[in-house]
Amino acid sequence: MGWPSDEPLAWLGGRLATGLEEVSHDPAALDSAGWWSVVASFEGQFTAARFRDVRDAPLPPGEWDAAQVGEWASSLDQQAYEAAVAHVRDQIAAGEVYQANICRVLSAGCPPDADVVGLAHVLAAGNPAPYAGVVRLPSHGVHVATASPELFLRRDGDKIRSSPIKGTGRVPSDLGEKDRAENVMITDLVRNDLGVVAVTGSVDVPELCAVEAHPGLVHLVSTVTARLRPDVSWADLLAATFPPGSVSGAPKSSALRIIREVEPVARGPYCGAVGWVDADHGRAVLAVGIRTFWLADRALHFGTGAGITWGSDPGREWAETELKARRLLGLAGGTPTGAGVPTGEPMSGKIVP
Repeated sequence: MGWPSDEPLAWLGGRLATGLEEVSHDPAALDSAGWWSVVASFEGQFTAARFRDVRDAPLPPGEWDAAQVGEWASSLDQQAYEAAVAHVRDQIAAGEVYQANICRVLSAGCPPDADVVGLAHVLAAGNPAPYAGVVRLPSHGVHVATASPELFLRRDGDKIRSSPIKGTGRVPSDLGEKDRAENVMITDLVRNDLGVVAVTGSVDVPELCAVEAHPGLVHLVSTVTARLRPDVSWADLLAATFPPGSVSGAPKSSALRIIREVEPVARGPYCGAVGWVDADHGRAVLAVGIRTFWLADRALHFGTGAGITWGSDPGREWAETELKARRLLGLAGGTPTGAGVPTGEPMSGKIVP
């Protein structure tokens, strides 16, 4: 049996945090003291929870009944998604944007007492990830289980690192010039974002377009590093870098406008940030909220998307969203290979996570 599903906890970076002391929606709290879990939605809703007891520990016990997960529905069906891709290409032709990440939210009915800790066990077994974690704050409506492969921000004192992912395929030979061009554009965006808060001359790109393997697919990953100026607060750092460049686009302001035009529901924790901050020691790891499930409104939600450039083919971009979703939806629903999991049916109504 698992812990009571109404008990607040976080399991992040191999550490279990219990004994909830404080919840804040202000990033300034991260400059105070203590160990905090962080969940930030793509739209900017920020929830940080300070816990009293934090220790190295395995994922706590939890149960997940995959048979209780209903049929999946998508906020955009294939026709609507491909039309959104065409719209982005029109915006690129008009000089409004170079790249935009277009996503859809998949939702399935789920019992109100479903426990994300149990789901996290399923994900750990079937889709291990470097930034796997759980944050459960029932009184604040936060129920998140992530199998994210992507580092948004790693902080150690004044040293900061970000490793954007752009470019996805089943095998390395699937990754072409479009993927590399997309990665370079987003790496440059991240470099510029960090430059806003970095010591002049300290921004570096030690790794560009490295191939990284994950369960069922491969990614192109780059790394950007910098040193933060002494006066930079957490609010300053997040204002400069959020939402993550890899899941928004370039220029970021134009990409965000286009995303609002074509995506019919909020992304919620998907494409936001999930992680931890140790304010006492000046250390933190925040992952991009991809490969992430969350519970809200008696439903289980999951997001999937693709980066759109002038070289994008609408059908291939749709297929990329399917590739990213199928394995994880299958795990949540009890079909580990994803066989028979429909991800393209339109929602009967708008479910806003």
